[in-house]
Amino acid sequence: MVDSCYEPTRNLCDRTLRRFGIETSYYAPGDDIAAHLKPNTKAVFCEAPGSLTFEMQDIPALASTAHAHNYGSGGTSVLIDNTWATPLFFRPLEHGVDLSIQAATKYIGGHADVMLGYVAANARHAARLHQVHGDLGLFASGDDCFLGLRGLRTLSVRLARHQETGLTLARWLQGRPEVARILHPALESDPGHVLWKRDFSGACGLFGVILKPASEAAVAAFVDGLQHFGIGYSWGGFESLIVPAHIKRTAKLFAAEGPVLRIHAGLEDAGDLIADLEQGLARMKDAP
Repeated sequence: MVDSCYEPTRNLCDRTLRRFGIETSYYAPGDDIAAHLKPNTKAVFCEAPGSLTFEMQDIPALASTAHAHNYGSGGTSVLIDNTWATPLFFRPLEHGVDLSIQAATKYIGGHADVMLGYVAANARHAARLHQVHGDLGLFASGDDCFLGLRGLRTLSVRLARHQETGLTLARWLQGRPEVARILHPALESDPGHVLWKRDFSGACGLFGVILKPASEAAVAAFVDGLQHFGIGYSWGGFESLIVPAHIKRTAKLFAAEGPVLRIHAGLEDAGDLIADLEQGLARMKDAP
């Protein structure tokens, strides 16, 4: 499991899967996966970019290495959480991934009103996925499927706007004296930009901001007074969101100069969002 995974995924591994006797080990997103493969490794789970910290991974290279491991038993399977890019901006199965996982609650739905997800499999894994789906009794309601279909019809135009506004906010924040770093692989300055540009055709509206050292009260003054940003976790809808990010790592410490915020750029006017952030940074500066 990549160390930059979505925290509920980590919790599933560390608690539920452990009770079933399934062992999970964590690797840093920039590691050579070959060094982490064990004789009993059945799957490698990746997420690109990573949750909260947005590191990229070389997915084709990782998949090639994993598939060559334990080849006689079919090789090690590769899974990815592809929620950030959606299949519109990254097509995992074409880059060697076996199972692509999507939280359709987010951009596929697009309106913050659906609970939905899906897994797509390549030919080698399709029959097993279908079998497990039936064995576990998984289903989605007709209403949720309708809302997912509605979202798919506007996905391309919404994502274009999310991408544009996200990059506008990221570049504006990049020039602010209160900001230490922006975590966004579509920025040319990002360490993962080369991989993103090679494999992805776009970016969504979700990115990270590392502030320079600031007190908890100062960060609260910034976030709590925002007018156009909600405080919330489940991004991907039409509204802009902001939330302090508490990063948990076990393979390699993530070094941050100061507090970390995660921002989702919604469909509001970019100028209004920038004005809101500017007032928030002024409140942060005046806070004790």
